[in-house]
Amino acid sequence: MNAAPFEYIGNELELFAAAKNWKRYFTQLIKPHISGYVLEVGAGIGANTALLHQKAATGWVLLEPDINFCNRLRHLVEVGKLPAYCTIFNGYTSQIRQTFDTIIYIDVLEHIENDVKELKTAAALLNPGGKLIVLSPAYNYLMNPFDKAIGHYRRYTKKELLAKTEGIVEVQKIFYADSLGLLSSLANKWILKQPYPTQRQISFWDTFIIPASTITDKIIFHSAGRSVIGIWKKR
Repeated sequence: MNAAPFEYIGNELELFAAAKNWKRYFTQLIKPHISGYVLEVGAGIGANTALLHQKAATGWVLLEPDINFCNRLRHLVEVGKLPAYCTIFNGYTSQIRQTFDTIIYIDVLEHIENDVKELKTAAALLNPGGKLIVLSPAYNYLMNPFDKAIGHYRRYTKKELLAKTEGIVEVQKIFYADSLGLLSSLANKWILKQPYPTQRQISFWDTFIIPASTITDKIIFHSAGRSVIGIWKKR
């Protein structure tokens, strides 16, 4: 089934595709919660799928509204760069008629205007005991021209994400990640004031800041960070 024509704005998927340390880091944090039949909402160019898939998954639906990205995803499956059990669906969660054991949003929920409605739709697609996993940029005070240019409606605090899911799914854990990245984001907002990160800056952040954040995050018990991660369970 195809959705109405949609084209993703911005090129941050390409920019951040090379952020291997960051992707490995958040993958380690959420991968233990992924199992069974999986729905990845906003699969993009498949950069996250390649790291997140695991033996505990029995199937994987890549949901993506951009038809061009869907074609790229199909090609990656065909050439073996994504698992053969991946299937591609061009559309939105409201068009899905299957149920899942895990539903994942990686840097996607902030792109959806009515996020509460989206979360309710996702919860309805979860099997009993199924997991909902969300990773999004943290703190609205960090909203900048880059966020707006790539279609972000908001950022989230833990409290805000919990409020969005109250009565929908039961929280298992919610925490921040990339504490030192938060400091670099603050520096960019108040000092550099750049509307768009450069590839060189992304590389520096991924090469030097992320490895340090993996240590400081533990020291401060994931109490602050550039991203917020939530894991919920359907009762």
